[in-house]
Amino acid sequence: MPSFEVARDALGAHALIVLHDAARARSVRIARRGATVLSIEVRHRDRTIDLADGYRDAAELDARPSSRFAVMVPFANRIAGARYRFDGVDRDLQPGVPEVERAARHGFVRGVDFDLQALSADDDGAGATFTTAIAADAHPGYPFAIALAIRYRLNARGLTLEATMRNTGDRAAPCFFGWHPYFRLGDTPLASWELQVPACTVIATDTGYIPLPGHAARVPIDRAPALDFRTPRAVGALELNHAFADLVPDADGRLRSRLRDPSSGLGLALWQERGVMLAFTADTVSRDVRGSLALEPMESWADAFNRADCADAIRLAPGAERRFRCGVEFETA
Repeated sequence: MPSFEVARDALGAHALIVLHDAARARSVRIARRGATVLSIEVRHRDRTIDLADGYRDAAELDARPSSRFAVMVPFANRIAGARYRFDGVDRDLQPGVPEVERAARHGFVRGVDFDLQALSADDDGAGATFTTAIAADAHPGYPFAIALAIRYRLNARGLTLEATMRNTGDRAAPCFFGWHPYFRLGDTPLASWELQVPACTVIATDTGYIPLPGHAARVPIDRAPALDFRTPRAVGALELNHAFADLVPDADGRLRSRLRDPSSGLGLALWQERGVMLAFTADTVSRDVRGSLALEPMESWADAFNRADCADAIRLAPGAERRFRCGVEFETA
C-alpha cells in the first residue's frame, strides 16, 4: 500500500476529501464547498493536534463566518467601496447598494461547490484538484471569465496549495489569488506564540483597512518597530490586521512566515513564492476571539484593483494563465 491515501467523506450534505499520511499520522479534510480546508491534524509528542481553526460543522460551512480558510479569487481582502477602475472603465460590484452597506471582500468563490477534478495517492503524497469557473455574466461589475483550479497536495513536509487562474474571455481581466487560513498551536494562548514575518515593509491603511494612496502605503519596517517580526517574538497583546510586503526569501527562494509555540515546540511555516503576507490575530471574528492567528498569503494587496502599483501583478490577458503556490510546512516532534 502507498504511504499516502485519499478518501471521501461528508459533513452533513457537504462532500469532503481527506488526504492522509499514514506514516506520520497526519490528515487534511477539504470540502468541495469553496475548496475549503476544514482541518489539518498532525501528531506531536504523542498527541493529535488540529492546526486548523476551520469551520466546525455544516452550518458554519454554509454561513462562512470569518472566511476561515477561504480561497479568494478574483480578488483578496477588500475593494474600497466595492468600486474599481480597470482599463479606463469604472466598475461597480454592488450597484444600488447604499454607501454604508457596501462591502466587497474575498472574491466570488467562497460559497461555490467546486467540481472534483482529480484524486491521487502514491508513496510521495496525496492530492486533490478542485475546479470552478467565474462566468462573465455572473457578478455585477465583473464582466470577465476566469477558470480556476485549486490543487492540494499533502506530502512529508506538509500541505501545498497551487492555484491556476486562466482568462477564458476575450478581454484582459483583473484577477489575483489569496488564501485565508487560521492556525492554532494546541491549547496554549495566542499571546505566547512566537511569530516571524521576514518583511522589510508594512502596508499602512485607513480605518477600513484600505491601503493609503501611493507611496504613503509603504512604511519601512524600521519605522514601525511594534510590527517588526523579522526576528521571532511573542505576539503578546498586539492586535494584528496588517499586510507585510518585500518579504525576504530563504535560501530555497521561498518566502516563509513562521508560527511556533515555545512551550511545546509545535510550529509551522507558511510559505509562498511571491506577494504579501497578511497577519490577523482574529480580534473581530464571530467566535473564539484570539483563539487562532491567520497567516494569509496574497498575490497582491487589498484594493489592488484600484492601485497603479499593483496593475501588472493582477492583469491577466485573454487566454493567459497564471499560477500561485503556497503551503504549510509542519514542525512537529
